[in-house]
Amino acid sequence: MTGTGVTTVGNCRISYRRAGTDGPPVVLLHGAGIDDATVSWRHAIDVLAEDYRVYGIDWPEYGRSTGDVTHTIDTYVDVLEGFLESLPYERVSLAGISMGGGVALGYALENPNRVEQLALVDSYGLGGRLPNALPWKVLGQMPGVTEFSKIAASATTDSVRLVLDHLVADASELPDPFVADIRQKLMEPGSIQAFKEFQNNELSFNGRVATNFVDDLESLSMPTLLVHGKQDPLVPVEWSVRAADRIPEADLELLDDCGHWTPRERPERFNEMLLEWLPDDRCVPTPEYPPAEIPGLTRASY
Repeated sequence: MTGTGVTTVGNCRISYRRAGTDGPPVVLLHGAGIDDATVSWRHAIDVLAEDYRVYGIDWPEYGRSTGDVTHTIDTYVDVLEGFLESLPYERVSLAGISMGGGVALGYALENPNRVEQLALVDSYGLGGRLPNALPWKVLGQMPGVTEFSKIAASATTDSVRLVLDHLVADASELPDPFVADIRQKLMEPGSIQAFKEFQNNELSFNGRVATNFVDDLESLSMPTLLVHGKQDPLVPVEWSVRAADRIPEADLELLDDCGHWTPRERPERFNEMLLEWLPDDRCVPTPEYPPAEIPGLTRASY
């Protein structure tokens, strides 16, 4: 059974989903765009909760989280740090998809003693160029186009599938509940604003990205799982292959017939891999207070 919570980090009100009462803590980080903790991790949260204490956070201006921040990987790393400081655990395992993977990686590099294990799913931050992301950035620069496109895309389930066809391996094969989740996000006012700002800050018009941790990968000290859809049209699968060669303790899983949204395109296989890889009951701290009573934490404004 899952619940929700809220904590304060700087000037942000961070909403999160939580589930599970026993086992090591696992924190799930969603990606950019039409996303939040529920969209990317709907199936993973419930499955992991049988053996782990699970937290899925919404970034500022995603889901139910609020906060006036500069939308960059550096800012999100600070937000994650504040959130983790509000939890009663010395170490956690992190799993991040796309942008969330870049945040998890950035945090792990800065705080290796706080991360038990790291899972990077179709992850940002593992390369220097994202040429296939440029159409999204260009559309975001045209006044009114993004808002109009959202309305048009959410008109029917077929129109939603047309949008997803640029992100997944085969939109026609997506289950209806996934399409419904995306349609609901498209219909929410302002649900794409944070993504537009993130693109402005992180992606240039020649495809170069502002965040690239490739040269730091050899210093990662925790076990790292890299998962990537072989048909990912957004983030090159070569990024994860190269990262697996550079990270000292890395496992690589490439999924057939899968694009950029691995936890929703192949949920059963993805959850199976994650459960096989995550830590067992070792090093489980005793919480200082129940998960339902975790207090907020106020940090300086970013």
